[in-house]
Amino acid sequence: MKDNYSTIIHFLSTRLNEPLPGRAAQERMLGRVVPMPATVPQNARLSAVLCLLYPIDNELHLVLMRRNEDKTAHSGQVSFPGGRKEPYDDTLMATALREAEEEIGINKTHVQLLGALTPIYIPVSNYNVFPYIGFSNTKPEFKPSANEVAHVLEIPLSLLFHKNKKTITDVISPASKIKIKNVNAYQLSADVLIWGATAMILSELEVLLEGVNTSNI
Repeated sequence: MKDNYSTIIHFLSTRLNEPLPGRAAQERMLGRVVPMPATVPQNARLSAVLCLLYPIDNELHLVLMRRNEDKTAHSGQVSFPGGRKEPYDDTLMATALREAEEEIGINKTHVQLLGALTPIYIPVSNYNVFPYIGFSNTKPEFKPSANEVAHVLEIPLSLLFHKNKKTITDVISPASKIKIKNVNAYQLSADVLIWGATAMILSELEVLLEGVNTSNI
């Protein structure tokens, strides 16, 4: 995805306003601690995450973060910046931007929102997550929250979506400490494994990008 990132951003801004590939695309990277219920529970907590794209050396990157080890359901996992909707958030989009600023310092005034991906329910934490795709013309100046973020990960899309970076592996759930077998994941390096809801959200983005020229992936 080198040299043509403006074409990709234009494509996404249009494609995200059309019907999405949805759950079928998410489940290409399926990995769950708790089985998905038939319907999202009425008491599910609303949350939103931001998938921010930006160029470095004319190549599109996205930012993820590794959460601190804090004994919560998603302790230590690689995730998008994001969190639960608060009463003062006018919209879920506002939640995604606010959380991204609080967690890793992304200035929301520098973000162009391109659209939303398909919501995904996370049974283990009872969150219904709404993912938003944003774009920044320049690399953000990240300021990770010491209370929430172990470190920031800047990942070229060409690396993330390379066919050799997909794996099926066993993981230990922070929520239950139980080993989950045969989990679909993005294995970027020996210590960077992306699985669960984050991988499923990325999978839908990957399916969308199959609609543009991705010959450099």
